[in-house]
Parts: sequence; C-alpha cells; structure tokens
Amino acid sequence: MKKIKKVLITGITGFVGSHLADYILANHPDVKIIGFLRWRSPKDNIKHIINKIQSEYGDLSDLPSLRSAISKHRPDAIFHLAAQSYVDFSFWAPIKTLEDNVIGTCNLLEAVKELKLSSKYNPVIHICSSSEVYGQVTKKEIPIKETNPFRPASPYAVSKVGEDMLALQYWLSWGIKTIRTRMFTHTGPRRGEVFVLSNFAKQVAAIEAGLQEPIVKVGNLKSVRTWMDVRDAVKAYWFLVNKCKPGEVYNIGGLETMTIGEMLDLLLKYSTRKDIEIIVDPARLRPSDVTLQIPSVVKFRKETGWQPRIKFKDTVKDTLEYWREHFRKCC
Repeated sequence: MKKIKKVLITGITGFVGSHLADYILANHPDVKIIGFLRWRSPKDNIKHIINKIQSEYGDLSDLPSLRSAISKHRPDAIFHLAAQSYVDFSFWAPIKTLEDNVIGTCNLLEAVKELKLSSKYNPVIHICSSSEVYGQVTKKEIPIKETNPFRPASPYAVSKVGEDMLALQYWLSWGIKTIRTRMFTHTGPRRGEVFVLSNFAKQVAAIEAGLQEPIVKVGNLKSVRTWMDVRDAVKAYWFLVNKCKPGEVYNIGGLETMTIGEMLDLLLKYSTRKDIEIIVDPARLRPSDVTLQIPSVVKFRKETGWQPRIKFKDTVKDTLEYWREHFRKCC
C-alpha cells in the first residue's frame, strides 16, 4: 500500500473525527488533513487545530459537494466518520437516521466511484459501521466475532447494517477499496452529553459545581459493555487504513468489561461529592436494548499489532475533568 500523504475526514468536528485529527497531527505531521463539514457544525472540538487543517464545506446528502471536495484534493485515504450516531434519537427519527447514514454513505461511495471510472482514482476508504449491528447476542456467542449474524435492535443499528453492506458491495462490484470497522464502546473527553459515561460525568460535575441536586438520573445499569478510550480508537483507525485489507471487516474494542452500573460506581469514586443518589429515569430506557457487548478483536490485532494502552479509569477521570472544566468556564 502506498504511503498516505493526504486524508479526508468526514465528521471532523465530531467526537471521533476531532480526536483522529489530533492523533494524525501529533504523530504524522507530514500528512495533510482535509475536513469535510457542514457550515453550521459547531467547531468547538477543532478550535485548537482549525489553522492546521483545511476545511471543505458540504453535506453528505449533497452529492455535488462530495464530488467537489474529493476531486479537488484526491486524498489517499478517506475516514468516513460522519453519522447520526445517537441510538435513542434513531427511535424518534428513523427516516433521518437512514438518510444520514445510508444515503450519505452511498453518496460518498458514488462520488469516489465516478472518479475511479473516469481517472482510476481509488483511495482507501474507512467505513465506520458499529457493534450495534450484532444486536442482542447470546452468552454462547461471546466474544462476538465478525462472522456473528446481524440482529439490529434499533433504526440506528439498521442504518449501520446498510452502511456496512454498501461498503462491501462497492468493493465487490466496483473495486472501491473500502475497509469496514465494527467499533465497540469507545468514549472519553468531548463525547456528546447524550452518551452514557459523558452524560453521567456531566451530571456529577454539575453536582460538584452546585448546579444540580445530588441526584444522577440513569437508565439500564445492567447492560454489559467492553470499554475503550477514543484516543486508542483513533490510533486503531490509522493502523486500519495503513495495514488492513480492502473488502474486509474488523471488530475493534477494548479490554475492560463491566456493566454500566459498575462504570457509574467507578465514576462516583472520583467525585468530590459522596452524597449522590442514583435514580432510574423511565425516559432513559429504550424500546429495545442491546445488553451484552464483548468483542473478539483477534483478527484486527493479528493484522495490525494494535492494542489499547489507556486504562479505563483514566478515561473516566479525563471525562469527568472535561465536564468540570466546562462548568468552570461557563458558570
């Protein structure tokens, strides 16, 4: 595989996209980064690097804007991270979720296909699927392998099945060099407040700041997750496009498995407040849930040598400190 000198990141203003840009700038400063983003996207996550990347404005729903950005820069690798990524929102807005994730991905692949057919341009494209495609598994299926059947339990999961299969189809039909990942739970600083660790950490930080009663509202605390830091995740993505095979799919996940309740206990251990009460909020319970996610990452590690380095306790501490800093600045 030729050396990667230029990358395009869709969703660069988001949680994972911004961390990926940070990783590349810190470890591969000779690589040019093009960020594909909507004009209205908040830039808080990339304000510290905004002058170190090149921004191209557009939208995944707008094929001409994708064509323009890709043909202008012809990146060696495309990290397709833009998505409607909130599972709960997909129950409220399933059509929007499918449009963003499936049609948006199809537009991206079509733009590349057109350039490949006209000029033989053929970058490596990372298509970010999700562990949610596996749905609810049985204990006999643990650890979950890439060959496990799909049982999507939310419109979001269905949309990720669509992305996953589109990427495979464009490889099989057109030779577009897609590589798919099914990432398991990853979190850390900058994670949106609707996601579980970040949400709990924000509540705890608000309590510490005197802005909230000492009550943390929760959903299902019994779900089992294997946790990983986003800063390990983006390193895995870099290894992926440099070392893995087009047409393949890889599970990526951490090493530390615990229930959401155990994660909350760990978070509360680092709080300065010891009087916090936990209350289950029925509004936080999903119509259908995925409660057992433990991955097999043997295939990915065998091909890349990657393994996570950041202890989950440090991820928890850093996320709590992120929200503490948020309240110090805003309130």
